[in-house]
Parts: sequence; C-alpha cells; structure tokens
Amino acid sequence: MKFFIHWIIAVAGLVVAYLILSPRGLMSIDGTTSAYLAFAVMAAVLGLVNIFIRPILKLLSCGFIILTLGLIMLVINAFLLWFSSWICSLLGIGFVVQVPWGALWGSIIVSVVSFVAHLFIHERR
Repeated sequence: MKFFIHWIIAVAGLVVAYLILSPRGLMSIDGTTSAYLAFAVMAAVLGLVNIFIRPILKLLSCGFIILTLGLIMLVINAFLLWFSSWICSLLGIGFVVQVPWGALWGSIIVSVVSFVAHLFIHERR
C-alpha cells in the first residue's frame, strides 16, 4: 500500500512537471505511447532508480553534499530524472527529458509536488 501511494504521488509530480515544461520544449511524450502509460512506467522506473541508485550516488558524493550545503542534490536528482527517462526510452516508453535544464526543473517540480503531497499523508508507524 505504501509503495502504491508513493507511486501515485510520483505520477502526480511527473504530470505537473510535464504540464509546466512541455510547452517550453523541455519534456515530451512520444506520439506512439499513451500518456497514461508513459507517466505510470516513468513513475515506477523513477521509484526504482531512487531506491537502488540514489543511495550509491549520495554515498559517493557525500563530501560534495557537505561542501555545497546540499545543493549538489539538485544535480543528483536531475541526473536521476534524466536516467529514468533514458531507461524508459530503452523500454520503448516515450517519456523524454529533452535537455539538462528540463531534468533540473523537472526534478525540482517533482520534489515540490512530492513534498506537498506528503504533508497531507499521515503514515502510521
């Protein structure tokens, strides 16, 4: 249940990021892929990438995280969004982050939407 809620929040963040960034040419969905399928698969891939790759990147860059007071996490999050987009393109899902600025702004938007959504969700411990 917890994974499903996080997945729904990731889908919502990706939809908001797409709606903001696609008119500017920073994100797109391939015409052969359903938008619903693209958002669903991209959210699942992004979740898996955040589970398996993000901790490794944080461990390897912990010195830079401290040195930049956490601002390097914006770059790491942008890379993870771009990498997830690349994996989706390998899977034949046409969710494409066009340029590095699209990945940066997309990761910021997804993070803000996720933060706001988690404010309203009370998880039992």
